[in-house]
Amino acid sequence: MSVSENAISALRTALENTPDDHDLALHLANLLLETESYAEALPLFQQVLTTQPNNVKALRGAWQAADKLGKENLAVGYKQLLSALEPTNSDIKFNNESTDETGNVQNLPQRTRQAELRLVKGGEDISQYVEVEDSEVFLKDVGGMEQVKRRLHLSFLGPIKNPQLMKTYGKSLGGGFILYGPPGCGKTFIARALAGELGAKFISVGLSDVVDMWFGESERKLHELFETARRAVPAVLFIDELDALGQKRSHLKHSSMRNVVNQLLAELDSLGNDNTNLFMLAATNHPWDVDAALRRPGRFDRMIAVFPPDPPARQAILQYHLRNKPIEDLDLELLVTQTKFFSGADLAYLCNIATEYVIEECMETGQTRPLTTEDFYRPIKEVRPTTKAWFEVARNYAMFANEGGTYDDLLEYIHKAKL
Repeated sequence: MSVSENAISALRTALENTPDDHDLALHLANLLLETESYAEALPLFQQVLTTQPNNVKALRGAWQAADKLGKENLAVGYKQLLSALEPTNSDIKFNNESTDETGNVQNLPQRTRQAELRLVKGGEDISQYVEVEDSEVFLKDVGGMEQVKRRLHLSFLGPIKNPQLMKTYGKSLGGGFILYGPPGCGKTFIARALAGELGAKFISVGLSDVVDMWFGESERKLHELFETARRAVPAVLFIDELDALGQKRSHLKHSSMRNVVNQLLAELDSLGNDNTNLFMLAATNHPWDVDAALRRPGRFDRMIAVFPPDPPARQAILQYHLRNKPIEDLDLELLVTQTKFFSGADLAYLCNIATEYVIEECMETGQTRPLTTEDFYRPIKEVRPTTKAWFEVARNYAMFANEGGTYDDLLEYIHKAKL
């Protein structure tokens, strides 16, 4: 059945009036999914998941939308989490013959057969599945965002590069920090740049690298990932989407994911682990969903906000995405002023849409021409900054859950930007 645009428009209006109505957001997201409006549907599914991380319908929709948008890592992460939270009959297999990898469960009562029991061969090295990179980017490659760079220098790079100063004041460098903010604003790129500044290896870990359907496998894989990082020191271990991997245990209904959080806590603690020269970084779009134990001293005890690119950053991002395209009389400064609150991903999408319209025109006329400022007028009206949906949710946490000044930076940004 075709979906009426009037119905979708009415739902959009209703959601604007009641932005906290997650049932309405989920309904609208599913309709947008049916009409192949994946870019608009995905943030709505993510909005629902901020307060209902175990919502299977939202997870399934987010997976499908991310997959259609070509966001492979994100799609795999949602699919893995969906599999972990919703085992299906096809996942439940039993083998009457005991093998090296499958235990004999034929004598177990039927009520205990909730998943296949598998004995994992010890000693498997997961490092073959993890990419240990040499970072070739530095903070100077990050356009604009001077306030973020300054905080990184003061709270992270400065102490590392001045060990004698730390020793003088009896201060030891421990713990890691969390980069938080709207999606698509460059948190992963900044983490790579920090690895470049330190001359350290870069290892990125996401939900799909850890979550496994087999009991105990997720914890083992997480431990092996940390061991791989320890063997590669000096190294930056970057955990992407920390809210998914280190979600509040009070929100988790399944013991398997609670065990993963417990394992992550154990790996971060220095007791029994040599984390010397292993620098811990994490990123999240939903810091309020991160388990409080992960933010205790010695773990991820500092948070740095990464907000939408400022004007210098937007100009640098636009220049990057237009570098291989023919342009003429393009007023970048005008585009910068018209793209306030756009994330880096939004700016990339804007450039792609403008290019597609020019290509369509060239196919009709049979002649090629460069992109001009006028070619961006229509896309700018059509493309909306995806960050505003994030700020709608974040505002409530900044105003009513700002314990210990955790979200002071966020609150200040919201007031200055009049969001």
